[in-house]
Amino acid sequence: MQAQANANPLLRLYRRVLGLFIAGLILSGLTAFPLRHELEAVCSIRGLDQPNATPAHNLDRWLLTIRDGLRTTYANYPWVAYGTDWLAFAHLVLALFFIGPFMDPIRNVWVVKAGLIACLLVLPLALIAGPWRGIPLGWRLIDCSFGVLGAIPLYCCLRLTRRLAAAGL
Repeated sequence: MQAQANANPLLRLYRRVLGLFIAGLILSGLTAFPLRHELEAVCSIRGLDQPNATPAHNLDRWLLTIRDGLRTTYANYPWVAYGTDWLAFAHLVLALFFIGPFMDPIRNVWVVKAGLIACLLVLPLALIAGPWRGIPLGWRLIDCSFGVLGAIPLYCCLRLTRRLAAAGL
């Protein structure tokens, strides 16, 4: 029965789409650990690590603001980085929850639905909390895009789950 289910093209498509979402969660989690090092590298690539480097546009100014903020914060309060470590860990743990729907889409459809709700809640969080924290509008819109981009594969998985259920899988 399991081999027959694996041969189903709908199930294979579902697993590819959900696997992409899981990979995105894992990647975003892993990249949250070395924030300062990543930012230093981006600034170096953009030539912003030179003495008296002048930012060419708003993106460069924002990158320098974040880099300098992390430098100062980590130098004076290194334990603050522990918060982003927990953020990274949370992404990895969330990815684990999606193993259930990966293995049994119909029985675990509630996980996909909860993930969709979480993706939608990214929008009000970014648009309400962002201004309180002084986050520029452009950056808030990038944050919103993660919710939208995450919702796309989950919505596809939800529709595929309905089709799998109708097919009796």
